[in-house]
Amino acid sequence: WTNSKCNSVSVDLTLDNLRCSMHSPFIGLYLLGFWIAPVSLHPQCLDFKPPFKPQEDLQFCAMYRNFGCCDSAKDQELMAKFYKIVDNFDNYAYANCAGYVQDLLCQECSPYAAHLFDAEDPSTPIRTLPGLCPDYCSQFWLKCRSTITLLSDDLQLAQAKPDQVHFCQHLELEDPDYCYPHLLSNQQLTQNLGHVRADPEGCLQLCLEEVANGLRNPLAMVHANDGTHRFFIAEQVGLVWTYLPDRSKLEKPFLNITKAVLTSPWEGDERGFLGLTFHPNYKYNGKLYVYYSVEIGFDERIRVSEFRVSPGDMNVVDHASERIILEVDEPASNHNGGMVMFADDGYLYIFTGDGGMAGDPFGKYGNAQNKSALLGKVLRINVDDNDRGPLYRIPSDNPFVREHGARPEVYAYGVRNMWRCSVDRGDPLTKEGKGRIFCGDVGQNKFEEIDIIEKGRNYGWRAKEGFSCYDKKLCANSSLDDVLPIYAYPHKMGKSVTGGYVYRGCEYPNLNGMYIFGDFMSGRMMSLQENKNTGQWNYHEICMGIGLTCAFPGLINNYYQYIISFAEDEAGRRSHIKPLFVCPWSHRQWKRFFKHQISRLHTFKASFPNQD
Repeated sequence: WTNSKCNSVSVDLTLDNLRCSMHSPFIGLYLLGFWIAPVSLHPQCLDFKPPFKPQEDLQFCAMYRNFGCCDSAKDQELMAKFYKIVDNFDNYAYANCAGYVQDLLCQECSPYAAHLFDAEDPSTPIRTLPGLCPDYCSQFWLKCRSTITLLSDDLQLAQAKPDQVHFCQHLELEDPDYCYPHLLSNQQLTQNLGHVRADPEGCLQLCLEEVANGLRNPLAMVHANDGTHRFFIAEQVGLVWTYLPDRSKLEKPFLNITKAVLTSPWEGDERGFLGLTFHPNYKYNGKLYVYYSVEIGFDERIRVSEFRVSPGDMNVVDHASERIILEVDEPASNHNGGMVMFADDGYLYIFTGDGGMAGDPFGKYGNAQNKSALLGKVLRINVDDNDRGPLYRIPSDNPFVREHGARPEVYAYGVRNMWRCSVDRGDPLTKEGKGRIFCGDVGQNKFEEIDIIEKGRNYGWRAKEGFSCYDKKLCANSSLDDVLPIYAYPHKMGKSVTGGYVYRGCEYPNLNGMYIFGDFMSGRMMSLQENKNTGQWNYHEICMGIGLTCAFPGLINNYYQYIISFAEDEAGRRSHIKPLFVCPWSHRQWKRFFKHQISRLHTFKASFPNQD
């Protein structure tokens, strides 16, 4: 990991001087995330594995010698294909078209190959040529359309060759952000990262304060709820660090399982140490639970393990205490899920991905709709009193304990790859909303969604993506009986949702009950607020402070784009009010954590502007 030092940010959105009952905790929103330059799209190879640095230098597709999807053998294969094609060229064709041919062939080595060749849409065959931007396609058509039958055996493309418009429409991608060559310099998602997003009618203006730095790919930030007010930050490589209430970081890691964790230093690798939670009675039993990727032989798995804190040092885990609670085989390297947490009922909830690749292609209905599979699910188990006997038991009211063939651990199904979930602590006075589980479920190639998880419910994937049909046959099945998301947004707003938290502070009543979340790819921070009369959730934009809003020592008004996680810390021994955290991500430089603050000069108006 020496080549992947990252600039990590934790941002704490702090509302000072909160007053709830007789306690005065603070509310904070922390951002963990990455800043990746120069390109901000999601890297993935045609085999759905993360890109990598080839061990041997590439001779033909040298533009991807530092990071891409080809090893030297594939590079040589593409070179041989190139010479086979150009052997048919005369001098004019070679001078004008050889460069185009090399460009097109080498996109199989691009770190974005899965997107360029539209491999994430299983309803259509993988393209024989990459998706092209209109201006590049037009130039290629004008100069080199005669080469198309040498490059591709796509009959429809050959038939479209006489007409430039039809030809370029055939090579157009549904998501233009990924077209070649503009994705190499795409600024749509990288410009003004986290800077002011002002609405003419006004919006919530946030300021940032640094909380921690020097971290690599921090994916989770949690507290132990033990009265110590420490917080713990987990890195993807398998390290967990302890921070004291004064924000000082202890030199020795709280947990170090880097040797067991399966991951790589390459951008886009979804495997690794993905989740951490403390037992509700941690103060007394010292138990914590982690979710991480492992490799057993040639098989990749996700593992949920239990650890205990060292009896002689409250700031170090007893590494010999690990007990494997659950392991699930992963058929691919992506869509690993990763959230693990306790809800108000005291049970452990585990959120698994659908198994990876694209479109959940496993079996007739996919993993997510198959209740006999643990992938694509929300699992609920009882880990109390497990020192003797089974490591976990099935809660008697789990919804499918009596259904033949169904796994009894399944609490809800039809999920694709839920990334970050949280429990609503409820209104401080009325307790309204208490116990609701909110999750962000990452979409395929069109929509991202926010769900409220309920027992026994089907969340639609792969029949649906957001509110729309994905698998038309499954979508039309009368027995689907799915529950729709409370909100879904298209990929023009963002391409990878990061679930957040419901605000339950006291000083700003207009924020009460507002769900705050973000998007990893676009860097947007967003919020949803429920209309109590209609039950609908209304969307509101969140922006950074402008003018004098953040004109105080230590405050800034920008953050790195890639919001990878939200979290909360401990805010008072008996208070329901917990600080809320969000985390941006960087791949190249050391990470920093920030604390978000709402300026006293710019508090909330009576309501958010209507942006529906």
